[in-house]
Amino acid sequence: MSGGKIITLKIDERDCGAGEEQTILEVARENGIAIPTLCHLAGLHPVGACRLCIVEVAGSHRPLPACVTKVSEGMVVRTQTPALLEQRRLLLEMILSEGNHVCAVCVVNGHCELQELALALGVDHVRLPGLYPPRQVDASHPRFTLDRNRCVLCTRCVRVCAEVEGAHTWDVMGRGLNSQLISDLNQPWGEAESCTSCGKCVQVCPTGALFERGKAGGEMVKRNLRLPLLTAMRNQETEEAGE
Repeated sequence: MSGGKIITLKIDERDCGAGEEQTILEVARENGIAIPTLCHLAGLHPVGACRLCIVEVAGSHRPLPACVTKVSEGMVVRTQTPALLEQRRLLLEMILSEGNHVCAVCVVNGHCELQELALALGVDHVRLPGLYPPRQVDASHPRFTLDRNRCVLCTRCVRVCAEVEGAHTWDVMGRGLNSQLISDLNQPWGEAESCTSCGKCVQVCPTGALFERGKAGGEMVKRNLRLPLLTAMRNQETEEAGE
């Protein structure tokens, strides 16, 4: 629980205490209440991109993303209603229908957050027609590969590159179905002068969109648990530099 004023709220009929600057997601996780997420990652600024963490808040006419919604005194939150579960399943099916997510031939099969979410939400098939927009694979980098067909536009790579590494290599170009991940103003990744080849973007990617070269199906294991520590260290260095 963060410092400052302490407020009380209810999440799934459970009384919870929280700091006034905390989000619903933070308080829920502190109290052992599971809310699914895909774009969210501890140590990165939350953006509410995937909408899988939507919850019902009393007084609101629409579901709200838990990762960017601040708590308030007396708030009443529900996280597991039938309507929410169906909306999350539909959102996940929409994500799956927009790309190539054939797990059997993916380098992160068995280590994929999208795959884990599908299992948890009971999505064993997609009711929507596959869109399969033409998206290129960028294998120009000597160590890593970008497969845009498996990208879910969570922007984790964009944020870790900007907020933790400070390189600002990644961005998103286009709108809607034509949106895609780009490096250095749409240059091939291997030619991106800003890239430090640190690999942080690869480690925080929740799918097989970014992976180490030379990995076979199911071999790529992501390691993002050190991210909050790296973020804290960078913030400390920034504060010391400003003194």
